[in-house]
Amino acid sequence: MSALAALSSAAQGCAVCAAALPLGPRPVFQVSETVRLLIIGQAPGTRVHETGIPFNDASGERLRGWMGIGRDVFYDAARIAIMPMGFCYPGRLPKGGDAPPRPECAPLWHEKFLALMPRVELILLVGGYAQRRYLGKGSMTGHVRAQRGGRFLALPHPSWRTTAWERKNPWFGAEILPRLRAEVARLTAE
Repeated sequence: MSALAALSSAAQGCAVCAAALPLGPRPVFQVSETVRLLIIGQAPGTRVHETGIPFNDASGERLRGWMGIGRDVFYDAARIAIMPMGFCYPGRLPKGGDAPPRPECAPLWHEKFLALMPRVELILLVGGYAQRRYLGKGSMTGHVRAQRGGRFLALPHPSWRTTAWERKNPWFGAEILPRLRAEVARLTAE
């Protein structure tokens, strides 16, 4: 068994925050030694929890649209890795919406997985939680707007709520999405 397979098995069996998870632990991620593109998102929603397939919901459809790829490329673990900030569904907030990713998860798993995926050239930081961990403090819009090149590309969370944000920030479609699509095409080419 490879080191990455062993780590994946350990992560699949993780129960560190099981008592805090309303639906119990079900870590959802996709990793491979061969990937050059990694997506770090927020945490699974209920549909993703049910299916065990990352971004298997409307947010995933929007993200794939932004990336300019279909499900075949997106779910090809040899080409794209997906590692959320929280591997399990965190539950709902009292006033609605998903709870934040569990804080135990990323510190426990991210560095270990990154060390075993040495070919990763680009990490898509999808949403504010991933951006704060890897880019530091600042607003999501500020992080997305201040693309500096390099290893990270910040994106808003692709939920339905982003529709209004995209209308207010047309530079996202004009400047960021073309770069995103070019990088995705380059990094996922067979």
